[in-house]
Amino acid sequence: MLDVRRLRVLREVARQGSLSAAAVALGYTQPAVSRQIATLEAEVGVQLVLRVPKGVELTDAGRLLAERAEDVLLHLEDVEDELHAYARLAGGRLRMSVFASSAASVVPLALTRFRDRHPAVELRVSIADPPDVLPQVRAGELDIALCNEAADVGAQASSGHRAPAAQGLPLDFVYLFDDPMYVALPPDHPLADAPELDLVDLADEPWMVAASATSPDMELFYDACRAVAIEPRIAFEYDDYAALLGFVAAGVGASLIPDMVARNVREDVVIRDLHPPLPARPVTAAVRAGYRSPAVTAMLKILTELAPEWVGGRFRELAKSVA
Repeated sequence: MLDVRRLRVLREVARQGSLSAAAVALGYTQPAVSRQIATLEAEVGVQLVLRVPKGVELTDAGRLLAERAEDVLLHLEDVEDELHAYARLAGGRLRMSVFASSAASVVPLALTRFRDRHPAVELRVSIADPPDVLPQVRAGELDIALCNEAADVGAQASSGHRAPAAQGLPLDFVYLFDDPMYVALPPDHPLADAPELDLVDLADEPWMVAASATSPDMELFYDACRAVAIEPRIAFEYDDYAALLGFVAAGVGASLIPDMVARNVREDVVIRDLHPPLPARPVTAAVRAGYRSPAVTAMLKILTELAPEWVGGRFRELAKSVA
């Protein structure tokens, strides 16, 4: 394979018409330029430069290689410029997947902050369930996936919370915050104004739940029910919290909703905490283990910045909803 440095030397010799002038332009000595040309000729197996009284001339092979070297070096310079821009976040892209409830709550704040700081980076955001997109993160088809699963893994996050199960995949899960789960009731429910509410008090309640028993949110709910020996009566299943809250407002029954949804709950729904509280779902950012691009690093920084701000506003919003 041809050495790029020697191609640069040949290009400068062609431009300057002499070894000494090329040496000055490159900051080399004249013998160093001669050695580079001689080595290049040995590599390609043909003579490239002819010594003449007024300097040097290129052979036909030398002119051919110098012309091709010009194209190659220009492309390399373009690549170098692009890489420098990429490192400075003056270009590049970030492909991110988020789960539905985060897309309507904390994610827009993160995207706005990212665009303000790095407007030249192309953002591509999609909404999907974490189990569906983690293989894409592992394959490099996605850069970041926000997750809301509470699964068992061998390693603990730095906060002491467990990250979602990687199932042997080479992924890192960066812990962001816990998202509490609350109960949504119709305003005229007999327990809507109870001073304290326990899951047992709702044992006979019809429940509207998000999707199926395999949903991460519902796994938390069923675990809590099993802990107090309750078999919940499921009246409706649908993976859309807005629809579930519509049923709640109509008086069909109760629903379990995360804090992300509770903050913007409709006025005809009452949000109640349980005592003891339901398990919270940990929110994490899944990225490929090892190398992280500048854009990935920048987004993780923003997400970790936003986490305490988001958590800090949680109870004020909930108190406003309950009042």
